[in-house]
Amino acid sequence: MGNVMSYSGLTTKIRAMQAKLLTWRDFENISNLKSVPEAIEYLKGKPAYTRYVGQMDISLYHRGNIEKILYQSLFDDYTRIFRFAGMEQKKFLKLYWKRYEIDLINYCLRIVFNHYDMPFDIAYKKEFFDKYSQISIDRLITSRNVEELIDNLRDTEYYAPLKALRETEGATLFDYDLTLDLYYFSEMWRKNRRLLHGKEREMYVRDIGMKIDLLNIQWIYRAKKYYNKLPPDIYSMTIPVQYRLSVEEFKSLVETPTVEEYEKRLEETYYARKYADISGMTLEATYKECLQRQYISDRRRNPYSIATVNTYLFLKEEEIYRLTTALECIRYGLSSRETLGYLGGVMQ
Repeated sequence: MGNVMSYSGLTTKIRAMQAKLLTWRDFENISNLKSVPEAIEYLKGKPAYTRYVGQMDISLYHRGNIEKILYQSLFDDYTRIFRFAGMEQKKFLKLYWKRYEIDLINYCLRIVFNHYDMPFDIAYKKEFFDKYSQISIDRLITSRNVEELIDNLRDTEYYAPLKALRETEGATLFDYDLTLDLYYFSEMWRKNRRLLHGKEREMYVRDIGMKIDLLNIQWIYRAKKYYNKLPPDIYSMTIPVQYRLSVEEFKSLVETPTVEEYEKRLEETYYARKYADISGMTLEATYKECLQRQYISDRRRNPYSIATVNTYLFLKEEEIYRLTTALECIRYGLSSRETLGYLGGVMQ
């Protein structure tokens, strides 16, 4: 009864928000449109986006501005959920926000690493980061190089791992991305799960544990197929945590001499058995499909729990990914069939 009482208002709010998510039929309709302005006009008729897209001048109908509008919708949804959340739920939401911090730092690293002439285009995130984040947008946008960017993160938890990498010679953008991912998931697993209790902690551990396993599976495969990495190098690229993969299975995947042998060993794991019906997908698509099934299963079994929040935010993020992908496909004149192929399977 306690969970029902503490989640009743929040669950009702999220159900109302979820009713505004786009359906697969919407994406089929969008994929048949012939221009980006037509797609924008279509979104004006959708409750989740009409407030944001309706304010856009047609001269602003390019990818950068559209993505800003879509992410403002996501951050506004996060804000609505945060307002309705209780103390335990806010703990989870603060942990969830860290993934947006990682995305922001990765974006900034690309700007300074590649010496782009364009300025930092992140002012539209300032309102939300000022509310929920340890990161200062005002400081980040003054960064002219990697050294200054890292110094501008001095008062955050990300400073120490990035500073340690900066002190090594020849660190690449890939190294910085990998360092952030390793730090984030290791911290989420070892430290931050202690902030939650009971059923909330159980679902959080399952969520993070599954993500770590599936990301490690992807990274090992890429390291072998595209970079011909040796086992010692692969170990350094993976998150040092196993959840459904046993230590023996993990070691076997890393140390197989060929990609073909890797694929055979992967077929023997928990994930290959549980999700046998989605074999044939790319590893990236498999990752998302496995997570979506787990989230929806958690929400169905525990509707008055953090699973409702987790599932909604995941589905909203996937919707934004699909929208930006669809708009790019339209821009390049792809057929409806080709566009839908890039969007993945039917949504649930």
